[in-house]
Amino acid sequence: MCYSAQIQADFRQYVRMFGAQMSIEEFARLFFERAEGSKAKIPKGMEDAFRAPQSDAERDIAALIASFDTQQTAQLEQDLFRQRTRLADAERTLQTRVTKAATESRRIATDKIAWTLGRLDDLKRTEPQLRDSRIFPGHYAPVMVMENGWRVIRPMRYQCRPAGKPAFYDVKFPGTYNARRDNLEGFWKPLFGYLHGVMIVSAFYENVSRARLEGRELAAGEQDENVVLEFRPDPPQDMLVACLWSHWTSKGEADLLSFAVITDDPPPEIALAGHDRCIIPIKPENVDAWLNPEPGNLAAAYAILDDRERPRYEYRLAA
Repeated sequence: MCYSAQIQADFRQYVRMFGAQMSIEEFARLFFERAEGSKAKIPKGMEDAFRAPQSDAERDIAALIASFDTQQTAQLEQDLFRQRTRLADAERTLQTRVTKAATESRRIATDKIAWTLGRLDDLKRTEPQLRDSRIFPGHYAPVMVMENGWRVIRPMRYQCRPAGKPAFYDVKFPGTYNARRDNLEGFWKPLFGYLHGVMIVSAFYENVSRARLEGRELAAGEQDENVVLEFRPDPPQDMLVACLWSHWTSKGEADLLSFAVITDDPPPEIALAGHDRCIIPIKPENVDAWLNPEPGNLAAAYAILDDRERPRYEYRLAA
């Protein structure tokens, strides 16, 4: 289902590859709303694209990011103090008497201290890492769409909430980051043939059964185990992944731009690894036709999905 993906988070790569324009207003709105308290999950790679701003608008966004980082640092330092106090209290208790509560409190505090220190390091770090551009459902990513004949990059949430649907759809249908090809004229009918997008992806991640991965049946009484696999095309390359998107609005609520990745039956190497879905990388020469769908000619859209890039995928256990 492509529950996670390694994306191109820097909007400038879309500009270089496609001559696309950035919807600076949408990026500014997203970062402003987060600075004001929204729960938007924005990968560090998207933020880093504004670390060297080249216009007044980009400088405004950089200031919003810096403000948010300051807020986060203060909150994390407070959390760190609380957890260190909790750890010290637990260790004092354990010096005199071993209790289940104190042992558990020490474990939780130790784990939270390690996580908080890692998060603080990430806020200060300037050297990019691969995880900075990895997204999960609920995270934001740059998506290229077509508006008035222009390719435009807009920040969108990776879990689509179709326009007109209630906000609780996010909970009722948590898998709406995955638009199955066999359901494009079902659940996705309001978007397929109307609102198409493209996201640049270099790898994707899937949950699979260890038993299926190893090609064996479970032994009597054996519990299966979930493992996460990373799939990358061989040779390495950026893939232009087909998406559907929507602009959701509701009175008294912030607008939401969101998208889903279209998936199809997998090639043999992914099926053998134990997974039954795969993203659809479209060919560069088909990008404009994909972004300009004809609602009355869905056959043309299906033809683009069929005339896809077909890289061979290598997989490994994800870190």
